[in-house]
Amino acid sequence: MGRIEADFSEETVIVTGGSSGIGRAVALAFGEAGATVLNADLRSEPKDPDAELPTHEEIREQGGEAAYVECDVSDPTELEALVDHAREYGGVDVMVNNAGLYTKTRFRDVTPEEFDDVYGVNARGTFFGTQYAAEDMIDRGVEGVIVNTSSSTQGRAEWDHSHYGASKGAIRMVTRSAALELAPENVRVNAVAPGPVATEIREGWAEEAEEMEPEGETPGLPHRAADPEELASAYLYLASENASYVTGETVWVDGGGHVD
Repeated sequence: MGRIEADFSEETVIVTGGSSGIGRAVALAFGEAGATVLNADLRSEPKDPDAELPTHEEIREQGGEAAYVECDVSDPTELEALVDHAREYGGVDVMVNNAGLYTKTRFRDVTPEEFDDVYGVNARGTFFGTQYAAEDMIDRGVEGVIVNTSSSTQGRAEWDHSHYGASKGAIRMVTRSAALELAPENVRVNAVAPGPVATEIREGWAEEAEEMEPEGETPGLPHRAADPEELASAYLYLASENASYVTGETVWVDGGGHVD
């Protein structure tokens, strides 16, 4: 199969939650495509067992430009400071609101504290990350792009995922509403909805998938977890000129899981 190449030279990309998992893969892909990448996370050290260097150091090792910014996305003041910090690199051109918090709890057992924690990172972080990035893009008069990380649970109920799925459903509406209002300002807003991904956030999914596998059938989509690298191209596509007429959309990258 062929491959679409994207060039993000002279563009600054913020990736929240870029130290590990999906965020790391996305940040590295943007770095490879020539962007200056700011990884905004609570910690710079990756959790991925095969990652030897922090994301920003890995990008620099490959000859790119990158930096780490400590940021708690559930705090709007820190998000605002993050976007302001990007001005040192010319201002944010692409904002990837990827940071996420995942917990697995039965509906009847979710506490207000757990609900607020998950919503604070997933929904609140995405909302204000989109808002502050858009303000910077509009202020600078650039055709900016925002890509949010949703989930297949945004439209598909799963056991023990009520609070998490609700937060991801909120991201879908943040994406659609912001896309509608920001279109006249030449700011596009889209989302990627991953299915199960082999990262530390979903530890044990491989065992769950094995139990799901129909007896006697060959393992395949959607009965396996994706590698984070399999999702990165969707983010680059949505941020690129190849998607210049795409906004308000959610691209499902879930191995066909949502078509059940």
